[in-house]
Amino acid sequence: ELEKLMRPETKVVFVESPASLSFEVMDIPALAKVAHKGGAKVIMDNTYGPLIYKPFENGVDVSINAATKYIGGHSDIMLGLIATTRETYRDIKRSVAELGCPPGNDDAYLALRGLRTLSVRLRQHERAGLALAAWLEKRPEVVRVMHPGLPSHPQHELFKRDFKGTTGLFGFQLKEFPQEAVDAMLNGMQLYAMGFSWGGFESLMIQNNISSVRSVDKWKYGDGYGPTLRIHAGLEDIEDLIADL
Repeated sequence: ELEKLMRPETKVVFVESPASLSFEVMDIPALAKVAHKGGAKVIMDNTYGPLIYKPFENGVDVSINAATKYIGGHSDIMLGLIATTRETYRDIKRSVAELGCPPGNDDAYLALRGLRTLSVRLRQHERAGLALAAWLEKRPEVVRVMHPGLPSHPQHELFKRDFKGTTGLFGFQLKEFPQEAVDAMLNGMQLYAMGFSWGGFESLMIQNNISSVRSVDKWKYGDGYGPTLRIHAGLEDIEDLIADL
């Protein structure tokens, strides 16, 4: 399908896996093969997968990461990171210099601080995320849990092939409830704050409309499927997080 969309002027193929709202998993090695055949570079948003996904081993040329999230880990910096192959390094280095967008000293210091505890924090985020997703999957109010680490995810085997673990981020869909009920649930949460920039120590929950950010294929909700929400499982006690839900 990607091969049909490639044009002579196509220079870059952008990918993200899993998708941060629908949690669909891409076959990055297969996409990279098609992109390179067409003369394009592959740029991947690997914010979900620091330590658990190796983009350059799967054909990616440039890996970008919102270090504001897991790498920072404390919701106190705004920072982006770029990693490249040797072949693309000089072009990236030159563009950063010409655009004048290096980070500040304090931002770099806080990112280095976060890297020191990244592996420990990710293990806890993973444990909490899987526990919450499994609990929600058994709830009568929930019709779909979108967590690639669960066997019920349609691309679970592909995810297991490429990823060495999961994180605390996943989505779920409720049955058809009125918006007032969803608002009351979100407002009644004690441990889950509402916010888009996940990856910190605190748990988050937001309502979202997956189709609002899709320009090609709209998300297929299906009959009986209601509001969609996304959870970021933080570092709080797992039993407390389940009790709040």
